[in-house]
Amino acid sequence: MKVLMFGWEFPPHISGGLGTACFGLTKGMAFNNMEVIFVVPKAFGDEDQRAVRIVSADQQTINLFDTQFQEYWKHLTYLEVSSLLVPYMSPEEFRRLTDASEHDYTDIKESVFAEKFTFTGAYGPDLFKEVSRYALVATKIAKEYTHDIIHAHDWLTFPAGVAAKHASGKPLFVHVHATEFDRSGENINPQVFEIERQGMLFADRVIAVSNRTRQVIIDKYGIAPEKVVTLHNAVTMGVTHTERYANPLDDKIVTFLGRITFQKGPEYFVEAAKKVLDVDPNVRFVMAGTGDMWQRMVEMVAKLRIGHKFHFAGFLNGAEVKKMFDMSSVYVMPSVSEPFGISPLEAMQSNVPVIISRQSGVSEVLNHAIKVDFWDIDAMADAIYALLHYQGISKMFARMGHEEVENLKWDNVAFKLKDIYQAVLDGRS
Repeated sequence: MKVLMFGWEFPPHISGGLGTACFGLTKGMAFNNMEVIFVVPKAFGDEDQRAVRIVSADQQTINLFDTQFQEYWKHLTYLEVSSLLVPYMSPEEFRRLTDASEHDYTDIKESVFAEKFTFTGAYGPDLFKEVSRYALVATKIAKEYTHDIIHAHDWLTFPAGVAAKHASGKPLFVHVHATEFDRSGENINPQVFEIERQGMLFADRVIAVSNRTRQVIIDKYGIAPEKVVTLHNAVTMGVTHTERYANPLDDKIVTFLGRITFQKGPEYFVEAAKKVLDVDPNVRFVMAGTGDMWQRMVEMVAKLRIGHKFHFAGFLNGAEVKKMFDMSSVYVMPSVSEPFGISPLEAMQSNVPVIISRQSGVSEVLNHAIKVDFWDIDAMADAIYALLHYQGISKMFARMGHEEVENLKWDNVAFKLKDIYQAVLDGRS
């Protein structure tokens, strides 16, 4: 079974859990005898290709005068503009490209698109333009690479998946790792919402990373329940390290690791830290990551006068994450809205007891983690204090958590995914 997979990032060039999940899933797929062609906007050359073949979209040249491409241009123009994927056009260009008449050679010749597109692969101001052009390149890739399945990860690649489906006629699976409601609460970006909804509507199956996310897809996006399946994430089994990093401080360390954004609930971590420090000043709190709430958190820590016990570590890469977990006594994920959450699994793999919010998808698969409501600061602080001071409880959660997470393997996830693929190929419901 050959799978044409569209992603936005792949290790070691990642900004969060999406790239980590794609890496783990593709390794599991290789174990289950699936061949994966993984497309990214921009490849850097140092990606691990033992389980996948990496294709860089920015190395693809599109001949705008090719008659076959012209045929798909008509489909893409309608799809993209109707989904508001090209916001950088002038009003005149927008009217021309959304005209009811069929597009002709002149449209293509005068296109705002170049023959070879440059992608940053980043989340910058030209993101929508890159998403749009990525979809155009997907047409060529889908025609050139033999495949049985198309698989697209999150909204950034949904238009590429839909374009590839138009080009090859193969079934499309869209994988929802987070929705716009997770990222923005109720103040959603309608443009992103519509891209997500269109991708789900065109897909043959929608894959949700948790039952919680599945329900959001059904309720908020109006997708038929029988079309949406849950496939929980797993954790990549790391190489056994003989060397462990010791905590160089006398104080124990409590860690938050993730994007410092609304979705991750960083302010609740800061408030819980204050409550713990009020009764035990011999603790250090670390917030690792970056995001739009970083400055606000720095100011909040200063206002609470806990800056001498609170550290901002910035973004950590794979080796740095392991070092951070090795030094940590407790890991906390206080997410307001977390479709899944892989970092608690990584912490448990490092024998760190974890506290997670009940509002996270990972809470559906973990039994040996302390679960609290994200807004319950007292419960969160009490749980942190207990794990720091009662060694019996801490060791029990660390040992049983490690055993539990060892069974959450990407090989098993990929086995289930293969059956989901096959059901569609066989015409099973």
